[in-house]
Amino acid sequence: MFFRRKKEPPKAPAPEARPAPSVGAPPAPPARADSTAFLTGDDGLDRRTIEILLRGIAQVTESRDLEPLLVDIVDTSIDVTGAERGLLILSDERSGLSVRVARARGKKPVEGQVRFSTSIVKRVLADLDPVRAQVSSDSEALELGTSVYDLKLRAVMCVPLVASEGPEGSAERGVLYVDSKAATREYSQKDLSLFAALSQYIRIALQNARLHIVSVEKARLEQSLEIAAQIQRDLMAETPGDVPGYDIHGWYRPAEGTTGDFYDFVKMKGGRHGVFVGDVSGHGIGPALIMAEAKSALRQGLKLLDDPAAIVRSVCEDLGPRMEDNLFLTLFVAVLAPDGTVKTLNAGHTPPLVWRARERKVEIIPGHAPAVGFVDDFPYEEGPRHALEPGDALVLLTDGLVEARSAEDPDVLFGEQRIQALLAQHAAAGLDAKGLVEALVAEVLRFAGGKRDDDMTLLVVRRSGG
Repeated sequence: MFFRRKKEPPKAPAPEARPAPSVGAPPAPPARADSTAFLTGDDGLDRRTIEILLRGIAQVTESRDLEPLLVDIVDTSIDVTGAERGLLILSDERSGLSVRVARARGKKPVEGQVRFSTSIVKRVLADLDPVRAQVSSDSEALELGTSVYDLKLRAVMCVPLVASEGPEGSAERGVLYVDSKAATREYSQKDLSLFAALSQYIRIALQNARLHIVSVEKARLEQSLEIAAQIQRDLMAETPGDVPGYDIHGWYRPAEGTTGDFYDFVKMKGGRHGVFVGDVSGHGIGPALIMAEAKSALRQGLKLLDDPAAIVRSVCEDLGPRMEDNLFLTLFVAVLAPDGTVKTLNAGHTPPLVWRARERKVEIIPGHAPAVGFVDDFPYEEGPRHALEPGDALVLLTDGLVEARSAEDPDVLFGEQRIQALLAQHAAAGLDAKGLVEALVAEVLRFAGGKRDDDMTLLVVRRSGG
């Protein structure tokens, strides 16, 4: 885990799942073309799923002991699928199929002889397509093989894993397999997608074992980070197009594969909408994991409360004690009312800007509280309220834009004054939220020669009607 209680010693999504053939049930719809087909829309359930995946990535990234890691991933597969057994089966041209790991529900080893559907396993190895099979009768069981019939299996899932070729040109081939005798256990396409995501950890773990032998650490880390980056890209909020009275647009780019920056939009009660921007210090999996937890907690809080201070206090009480001393989280939270009133809380974040259309000037919203992680029980209070009139624009950003370095002279930063001048210029020209974002980003990237030393995030909220 990448953040723990202070003073204690320190302690992928997965690639796209192919459409899965289904036996004994109507054909399943094709899997989504992204890596989050396992998401349900339930914030609590999805939060747990993302935490499982990110922690799995962390384990694969850090682990040097292969066997316990494989056992843990198979146990996790059983837990998340509700299966009774989970198997890691490897295939070798000389010795055929061999069970590398066999686990039962309750994190127990499988006792006695391990039997499974060899026909399903061989089909998955041959086609490299995942399979989920529902069995509702003995005849369907026999169609799948005598093992399915003899074991009285009613649900089976099996996904392939093929590691990259090793230095001798060989490749580790195998499958991750779960099954259940319960007649009520039915696997959905989302179950299969999440199961396929978990299988990639074993694929990476097996490849990492080979890479570790030949000391190719860089390749191993890059592969894990790429999966985490894809999860983050798929989970980044889409700009809402249905916020009465407001025009909103957001943009972000990570400095590395993963990012500690985030933003989101939440529809609240009474026609209000919450928006927030955050920045976790540092780069890599650690900040990404904190980001996922904080984002989920803020979304939940804004759905229940109309109080930015209470929400941030809750986030601080939860995350603060578990964050390392060298990590912290800056936040700016705003609640937009239909009449243009904006409640705010700035917890150590880069000061947002407000373009006033009537006065044709830029105002700064200063910070008034420390970042989350500095003081675990800080009594956060709501900041000054603001009123956005038609044509006004609220600009939320992270320090990656302000501190972008000149391509010609790295000692020269883009700076707040350039941001303010550009905002005044383009807002006065009447650009909408998307136009303002694109204009500001283009100037920053041109100044930096396209380089990003830090994560960059920009969110513009413009009051409609002016």
